[in-house]
Amino acid sequence: MSKRAFLTGITGQDGSYLAEFLLEQGYEVHGMIRRASTFTTGRIEHLYRDPHNSDARLFLHYGDLTDGQSLTNLILALEPDEIYNLGAQSHVRVSFDQPAYTLQATGAGALNVLEAARQLNKKKTAKVYQASSSEMYGDVLETPQTEKTPFRPQGPYACAKVYAYHQTVNYRESYGLFAVNGILFNHESPRRGETFVTRKITRAAGRIKLGLQDRLYLGNLDAKRDWGFAKDYVRAMWLMLQHHEPDDFVIATGQTHTVRSFLELVFAKLQLDPEQFVAIDPRYFRPAEVNLLLGSAEKARDVLGWKATTTLNELVDLMVDHDLELARQECLIAKSR
Repeated sequence: MSKRAFLTGITGQDGSYLAEFLLEQGYEVHGMIRRASTFTTGRIEHLYRDPHNSDARLFLHYGDLTDGQSLTNLILALEPDEIYNLGAQSHVRVSFDQPAYTLQATGAGALNVLEAARQLNKKKTAKVYQASSSEMYGDVLETPQTEKTPFRPQGPYACAKVYAYHQTVNYRESYGLFAVNGILFNHESPRRGETFVTRKITRAAGRIKLGLQDRLYLGNLDAKRDWGFAKDYVRAMWLMLQHHEPDDFVIATGQTHTVRSFLELVFAKLQLDPEQFVAIDPRYFRPAEVNLLLGSAEKARDVLGWKATTTLNELVDLMVDHDLELARQECLIAKSR
């Protein structure tokens, strides 16, 4: 009998790649989505099958991380073997504008998942993955950052993630729950949301190349980040739940680059001069900046056998090719009108 997995955040970048990966492993996958007036399932449309088809292995359910009772009811009804909590208000800059909601969705939402899993464990053993973040390190106290580096969060999103991290450890130690934290450093892909800086850059570059856009406005170009490929990183999530005991792991490439260098790499691939098209807008600066993130994934390598397999150049190629094609499609649509 195949394993059953339950995912929050299934319609996001990580959720779509993880659902894809789990289906390839033979899982039955259930995802929770929020009710919206527009479709939000674009990233998983290629995976979705008719639920009335006996071969269907991907199922979607309405719910919300902030509604603890309905979440618990859903998890108790599905009885998953593995729970992956990827849902959150995940945009760092937006968290400064919506701190209370960010705390509810990102922090209290994780607690709701853990409590539902604790209740489920009275009937069967379920394993829980909590999506933690390198943003928890904030104004870093050491470099590179490891599982032992103290947290110093710089913003509502990071503070909410620290809360969720400690609740995960607490439920593991207090109730014997198989619960783990994956402390993932920045990970990108063609499925990354267009408001995140890497995708904002590649999307704009493709449009500028084809004359659809004149300017790209960015914030702090000197911030340094450890960027990997999301498809590599979801495999690490799965490996954590296959390990014989629950533990917390940093997932990173071990290399750091500035936003400026990422921008220059993207524009060079399209033979564009960033000086001609890029401007700085103070609105995109954070009230409290995180200047440097660089992770050490030695523990994940030694214990899980995981390491990043995609270089930054390869990742940029994937994103640029994808977004240039999107820009071409825009041009075709404009010409057909």
